[in-house]
Amino acid sequence: MQAFLKGTSVSTKPPLKDRGVAATVGSSGENKKTKPVPWVEKYRPKCVDEVAFQEEVVAVLKKSLEGADLPNLLFYGPPGTGKTSTILAAARELFGPELFRLRVLELNASDERGIQVVREKVKNFAQLTVSGSRSDGKPCPPFKIVILDEADSMTSAAQAALRRTMEKESKTTRFCLICNYVSRIIEPLTSRCSKFRFKPLSDKIQQQRLLDIADKEHVKISNEGIAYLVKVSEGDLRKAITFLQSATRLTGGKEITEKVITDIAGVIPAETIDGIFAACQSGSFDKLEAVVKDLIDEGHAATQLVNQFHDVVVENDNLSDKQKSIITEKLA
Repeated sequence: MQAFLKGTSVSTKPPLKDRGVAATVGSSGENKKTKPVPWVEKYRPKCVDEVAFQEEVVAVLKKSLEGADLPNLLFYGPPGTGKTSTILAAARELFGPELFRLRVLELNASDERGIQVVREKVKNFAQLTVSGSRSDGKPCPPFKIVILDEADSMTSAAQAALRRTMEKESKTTRFCLICNYVSRIIEPLTSRCSKFRFKPLSDKIQQQRLLDIADKEHVKISNEGIAYLVKVSEGDLRKAITFLQSATRLTGGKEITEKVITDIAGVIPAETIDGIFAACQSGSFDKLEAVVKDLIDEGHAATQLVNQFHDVVVENDNLSDKQKSIITEKLA
């Protein structure tokens, strides 16, 4: 009590010697634990060879890794096809892990990328000169890389401000623009870059990659489940991997079925779509109203319904081409 009144606190910490031992034991235990990482990041390609299905881009980047010069690049294509992963993997191989942070400036839509940033940040980074050697002795290109991800969301003024910087700093800097819609990039920029279209990944490539991940993560999923997962993700590998991870967490070690994937992906079950189709063919308004009411109560997205209904109509063999064209026009 006296010690408390005097303001002197009684120490409960171990002596310094013991404390040092405890600290080292704790830190080594923590080091052994691997941090949980989303599978999308965990299985992102680490080198250019791991990039799936984009042969033309890989060939060009491999040449630059062997010592050839790299042009300014423009990657475009649907999401989840490996655009960002490809350039990051190439930059890592070009510069090595130490120089990577110093030599690569990556700006995406979440960063401030107005005309002022292009004039200051990008311009200042582009003006820095660099040496052509790495600490591990491997040859290193004498230029830096500026990656402008989601460049189609940049304003036209900001894109126009890039033009001169691209030309003036060509000795020391290469630009890589990444976008989903090439039509939103101004003409003067597209003419300064080598354009590469990233194709939606084929079903076979996606199935291979997903089976590989399922094997490494000890996930139980049938070949039919993988095929359905690929169909639902529509050529977007990122979406497919995220669905696979979500389904694994939901099932808790049991086998992943088509029903689980349907629930997670927000896809309308095939029976529901067939029910709507049958109600439409019946010609009865009451039946149709009941089906629509059920659909609204289930809370399915309208765009999802239109997309899936369109596919069912197009693939239906019982309808004539004229009927299909009338129905799809109404859907549109």
